[in-house]
Amino acid sequence: MTFPPLPCQVSENLLSLYLDEYEETPWEALRYLIAGVNYGGHVTDNWDRRLLLAYSSDCFCEQALATPFYKLSALDTYYIPKDGDLASYREHISMLPAHDPPGAFGQHTNAAAAAAISTARTLLDTLLALQPQRPPSPAAQSREDKVLELAGDVLARVPTELDLVGARQVLADDPSPLTVVLLQEMQRYNALLRVVRSSLVELEKGIQGLVVMSTTLEEIFNCIHDARVPPLWERAYPSLKPLGSWTRDLGQRVEQLARWAETAHPPVLFWLGGFTFPTGFLTAVLQGAARQSKVAVDSLSWEFIVSTVDDSNLVYPPKEGVWVRGLFLEGAGWDRRNSCLAEAAPMQLVCALPSVHFRPVESRKKAGRGFYSCPLYVCPRRAAGFVLTLDLRAGAAAPETWAKRGAAALLSLDV
Repeated sequence: MTFPPLPCQVSENLLSLYLDEYEETPWEALRYLIAGVNYGGHVTDNWDRRLLLAYSSDCFCEQALATPFYKLSALDTYYIPKDGDLASYREHISMLPAHDPPGAFGQHTNAAAAAAISTARTLLDTLLALQPQRPPSPAAQSREDKVLELAGDVLARVPTELDLVGARQVLADDPSPLTVVLLQEMQRYNALLRVVRSSLVELEKGIQGLVVMSTTLEEIFNCIHDARVPPLWERAYPSLKPLGSWTRDLGQRVEQLARWAETAHPPVLFWLGGFTFPTGFLTAVLQGAARQSKVAVDSLSWEFIVSTVDDSNLVYPPKEGVWVRGLFLEGAGWDRRNSCLAEAAPMQLVCALPSVHFRPVESRKKAGRGFYSCPLYVCPRRAAGFVLTLDLRAGAAAPETWAKRGAAALLSLDV
């Protein structure tokens, strides 16, 4: 039985063919065949494919052959050694550090801190899950009493349900897409609030022995004891916040919708992260712009203008589109003066992004040179939800630099 050649073998054959048979090396073709097809064909995520192409651009270029000791990163340790035999290459590899720093891959030093924090959290969560359930000492507070206290505190902080019936009456004369989004969001949050309140009441009864502790109640019991959000409550929107922060965040989300419904006017600054379905809100904005301009909604796209002033100065809504607040940058900082991406400060793992003007435009071309296509995610667990791509000015660094650092925008954090 024969097996197909490995990607590394195919790449080696391609390099041998193009370097030996052609007078001028077709670097663009090499990058496409090796990074885009040979390896890229096995990569399903578009952002991972972009990262692969960014790394290949550093290696497959004329400077790699013409420049002596061509540096593969900003660090002096990583470079292409001079020509020699196999033993000289092995000696060069043996001199490399045992643990590669983030700079070897074009990343910021903050990446090491982020990785250490993630590893520590995983370790602590594992130790917490393995902790034996020992009976408490007579002087200590029992698990049941602790959960009862925490559940009562959460129940007192859970906001009341939104007045959906009253909002429908007030907004009956406004059939705009944004009104539909508001009513749908109110309906979803009311369903979530009912689930949270009913599950907490049932949990209290279960602890008191008035009802049977089901598997779901047992799971909620353990989550509240560990200050985690029960999975039953995460069905409306993904979040990585602990229980206390999640409860405060829920109150702020409901408050935004309640204020909007009471005034019957959309806010000047929309908190995009406060919606359960941010993509639906953005689609509604495009629909409103399409109706106003009398064009097809499919012909509209977004133009992103980052504000250079404080939010207190944004007192009027824009003529086109909406102002969006509450975005965060991960893997990069923001230069307010030049309105572009910048190096993050040491230990600055996230950076608040100023309010952004989401402006619908017709037949917009792709972002040109000097712009970084920044993916926007719902939360730091990027697999939980992708929203759209922001075109941000790359600043002094090349867009490939931010691709290597995995720079992305987030709607919410894990704290």
